Amino acid sequence: MIKIAVCGANGKMGQEVVKAVNEAHDMTLAAKIDIKDGEFATIMDAKNSVEIDVLIDFTQPKSIYENALYCLNNNINIVIGTTGLTDEQIDELKKLSEAAKTGCLIAPNFSTGAVLMMKFAQMASKYFKNAEIIELHHNQKKDAPSGTAVKTALMMSKENSDFTSGNCQEVETIEGARGGNSYNNIHIHSVRMPGYIASQEVIFGSSGQILTIRHDSMNRECYMDGVLRAVRHTYKNKDFVYGLENIL
Repeated sequence: MIKIAVCGANGKMGQEVVKAVNEAHDMTLAAKIDIKDGEFATIMDAKNSVEIDVLIDFTQPKSIYENALYCLNNNINIVIGTTGLTDEQIDELKKLSEAAKTGCLIAPNFSTGAVLMMKFAQMASKYFKNAEIIELHHNQKKDAPSGTAVKTALMMSKENSDFTSGNCQEVETIEGARGGNSYNNIHIHSVRMPGYIASQEVIFGSSGQILTIRHDSMNRECYMDGVLRAVRHTYKNKDFVYGLENIL
């Protein structure tokens, strides 16, 4: 049985992860970690009391990097669902994971539908020179843009060097009206609104046509299959992976 610790266990995603682990035939829940009424307040507290094979982290952007460093430095494989890591931090975790031979899987999105949306957007980028991303989340999400949007833009940028081909010289009369300018001039627009869980659409345009690729998450249960796949991969392979699409 794979011994699992869930960090952020009392959050909305954490509660779903705890339920999924308890229902998995090949996993056992070793520790629920949360600063608010968790069995353990910190990863260190849990490690000193129980054996952990894989830690699943759904906490906050401000704490995820330090959590990951602790795990990789203490031979705890980690699956990261918390977004907000910088490119530099991801590179550093990759180096540390490989040096320590300890698994680290970072997935901006664990929904298989969302992963397919990202892959389809990358495929379409070969044929369109103009594209923008709109991501929509609940109003309790702290980081913007979402990790999914950033990862999508990164994947798209591998297929095209400029996504504002033919645009006129723009002037924003209200700062930020054109969204954030990411990889290879892909503009990302973030919406925060009660009622949403997680949605994203990638809009492609060329003369006489528009292509829209969209994914909507209706509940948090849709992420659990991807989370469990990530755990099994990380426990078995002990490698570094960025993006769920790399293990599907």
